Amino acid sequence: MQLKNRTPCVGICSTTYGDLVCRGCKRFSHEVVQWNGYDKDQQGLIWNRLTSLRDEVLDQLLVHIDASQYLAACKAASLNDLEANEQRYQLLRSMVRDNKNLIEAGMAMAEGFVAPVSPNPNPNGQSDTLTALQALDAETYSRSKAHYERSFKVPL
Repeated sequence: MQLKNRTPCVGICSTTYGDLVCRGCKRFSHEVVQWNGYDKDQQGLIWNRLTSLRDEVLDQLLVHIDASQYLAACKAASLNDLEANEQRYQLLRSMVRDNKNLIEAGMAMAEGFVAPVSPNPNPNGQSDTLTALQALDAETYSRSKAHYERSFKVPL
């Protein structure tokens, strides 16, 4: 993955407010604090966990309904050189920026996937891509938090 030389930080750090899992990048608080002290292998393990989690959720969240439309959307967004899961994620992000809907890229939300409840459903013509990205974010945070609690939290 091309991003492994950077930090996973997305500039929305909630660990400074006491969260044990960052709501922005989904790293554990000790990983955020110690990131610069980790060697490339340690950083790579964290990147792998984060991208695997994201890809697992994407697999459950999005379905392809038109392969040719999907490939055309990837080409239009200049994403052909990316690995398949990274390509799908970057296409979703690109479509959110452009306020496009999933159907325009031959995709749809999987049936049965529960999107996060928004206080204002579909405000200002919100695209379903934004809903999908919010669902991805909420579910990866939930799973990261569960992983942290299962692996690091000391029972009372």
